[in-house]
Amino acid sequence: MEHRRLGKTGRSVSVIGFGAWAIGGDWGGVDEAVALRALHAAADAGVDLIDTADVYGDGRSERIVGQFLRERAGEPFFVATKMGRRVRQDPAEFTPAAFRAWNDRSRENLGVERLDLVQLHCPPTQLLYTPEVFADLDAMVAEGRIANYGVSVEKVEEGLKALAYPGVAAVQIIFNAFRQRPAERFLAEALRNDVGVLARVPLASGLLTGKLTRATAFGADDHRQYNRHGEAFDVGETFAGVDYETGLEVAEALRELVPQGATMAQMALRWILMHDGVTTTIPGAKSPEQARLNAAAADLAPLPAATMERIAELYATRIKPLVHQRW
Repeated sequence: MEHRRLGKTGRSVSVIGFGAWAIGGDWGGVDEAVALRALHAAADAGVDLIDTADVYGDGRSERIVGQFLRERAGEPFFVATKMGRRVRQDPAEFTPAAFRAWNDRSRENLGVERLDLVQLHCPPTQLLYTPEVFADLDAMVAEGRIANYGVSVEKVEEGLKALAYPGVAAVQIIFNAFRQRPAERFLAEALRNDVGVLARVPLASGLLTGKLTRATAFGADDHRQYNRHGEAFDVGETFAGVDYETGLEVAEALRELVPQGATMAQMALRWILMHDGVTTTIPGAKSPEQARLNAAAADLAPLPAATMERIAELYATRIKPLVHQRW
């Protein structure tokens, strides 16, 4: 498993991480025992970065990850979590007292004294223009509550603003073959500022696996059903903001580019890793087999120039007009 330095954290982490949103239960039900086996399978394949959040399953994801950490005690895993979505998205709610209450809950859920990385969870844009918030995060580092902090953002502009704060160690942003705007400027700026980048929604909520069809049914508790138009949170989090029909059509066009012996999902993950500014990407997994297949994407050879050019062409002609300037 290839490792890259996660910016100012100074930690070397696997280029394929484990996205723990799905095991929280927001992508349909998942048995806790199966979720634990998926985490173990990822770890056995060389994955050592896990990304979760306090709202995934209302803490369920963090608690499962905490159980996993106890079962693998002594191994050097890096766990990133998030805070800030447990309240209405009003900057007035982001107080020092709230930060510490959220931090206490996450530390208890994960069973650790100090969190490796805490990310503000897609906060209101105004918060990124409030230096006092970042000064308080600095204070939490000094207090020993957190080792590092960062921001998970929706928009490239928010990511660029986050880079201006010297304490920001990492930025999490949506980046995949259907959301390419971060490659224009953001990734290079993050690299220049020694800020790690976690690429999330790497498979566009499953569109880039090539397994979804017009007949695919999603449960009522799956955000791919209830958030297709942004009913619950930013629509860009679901199918990367691409309308489902278009996503299916472009995914079908990508099928002919898949390297022999690989899956479309692995090609999509390898595409992300072709960009130097990316530290790690965090596909979700609800089963051991999914976890192993995700990890194996790191072993693929670099994608040929012709493949990269075709993906760029499909994005420019079919996807870019739908998403590029929105995020």
